[in-house]
Amino acid sequence: MAAKPSEKRLKHFREMVAYDQAHLGFGTSLAGMDEVGRGPLFGNVVTACVIMPADPLYEWIDDSKKLSAKRREELYENIMKTAVYVGIGEATPEEIDRMNILNATRLAMERAAEKAPATLCIVDAVNQLYLPFPIMPIVKGDATSYNVAAASIVAKVTRDRQMAEYAKIYPQYGLDHNMGYGTAEHIAALRQYGPTPQHRMSFIGKFIEKEVAE
Repeated sequence: MAAKPSEKRLKHFREMVAYDQAHLGFGTSLAGMDEVGRGPLFGNVVTACVIMPADPLYEWIDDSKKLSAKRREELYENIMKTAVYVGIGEATPEEIDRMNILNATRLAMERAAEKAPATLCIVDAVNQLYLPFPIMPIVKGDATSYNVAAASIVAKVTRDRQMAEYAKIYPQYGLDHNMGYGTAEHIAALRQYGPTPQHRMSFIGKFIEKEVAE
């Protein structure tokens, strides 16, 4: 990461750091939490809970969606080396089908954060979590909080790596580039080959039903 961020990105980075620092009171260990994979037809929903050091590092940290895959990978490695805490939680397609995606996301978040030494956790737009410390849900947390942005990178890289591995097992679905989302290519393959054990049946029913109707 030799290149320096643009002034616009640096300004945003400082704003995210300032947002978190405003919530760092005496004795406060601030965590950030985010999820990836609520929308896809395939695979787990993945969450990450991250506590970064109090002194901000890595000026490139931002909402994972705003970063290139190469930049996310570099930041992921640095975050994993230097974070005070990283917890990753997942919920399976079976759990998603059984309890719906929102509740499965909550379960994955609880799994990610259950051992976090936090006194406050900023969460990207999800509430009603059962954790041993207070949470603060905010909309667009991954673009607002430094710690949530770091969590978004960890969750994104973790899930993308999973999709790359599944693509080797199920190459016909294009998982290495659609990441399990319902692209035209993915839906066409789903209709031709049927679902795998990693597909979310509650998500793909309408596509299968349409195929049967036709």
